[in-house]
Amino acid sequence: MAPSDRYLTLLTSLPAHGPLFGATQTPLSRIRLEMRLRWLEPQDADDLAMLETLIAWKDQRFEIDDEAVVRQAEQGVTAINNDFARDLASWRLEMRTLVAALRLRHAGGAAPSERRRWGYGRWVPVIRRYWGEPHFRLERVFPWLPEAKRLLERGDALGLERLLLGTVWTHLERISADHYFDFEALVTYVTCWDLVARWTRYDADAALSRFDRLVGEGLRGEW
Repeated sequence: MAPSDRYLTLLTSLPAHGPLFGATQTPLSRIRLEMRLRWLEPQDADDLAMLETLIAWKDQRFEIDDEAVVRQAEQGVTAINNDFARDLASWRLEMRTLVAALRLRHAGGAAPSERRRWGYGRWVPVIRRYWGEPHFRLERVFPWLPEAKRLLERGDALGLERLLLGTVWTHLERISADHYFDFEALVTYVTCWDLVARWTRYDADAALSRFDRLVGEGLRGEW
């Protein structure tokens, strides 16, 4: 079966996602999703696995220092063959870097040294240069930054989680608008599945205890 026909069959077999914040459970179990993903072409399967590894906060190894994590992130992104998946991985890692910077600064931390590799992506020098600016002068590029800063300062872990999940969801809707029955559509589906899974198992009490721990963890943090 041709890849295009295979992905058409695969995607039409998957139950649709409803609204993110109205969900009470994922549209199918992870086991059933993994069974469907066996239909993937080998290269596509590798790309999807690397994408999920890069953006899955629960799999981060907290004992690794920031420089090692940045190096692994850069190598992982480079290893992704598909442009759509690679761009999504970069976008999520840049988002994680921004949230890490907000948390570090909120805790009273100084701007990271130029000699220290602590974040991923093109905005790291901008964040360092404008550390004293409320939103690192990036609010036009990332409109969610002012609200994230406000929620962080209020200690509103639930509100921040909801904002960040919603931001990723909206981004996925935008970039996948022209993809229906291809690998890119499947990447979007699986990433949305991960967001629904995260939201439906959200534990507000545990989130509060994580809130302080995440300061200073950089790319090792959840976002």
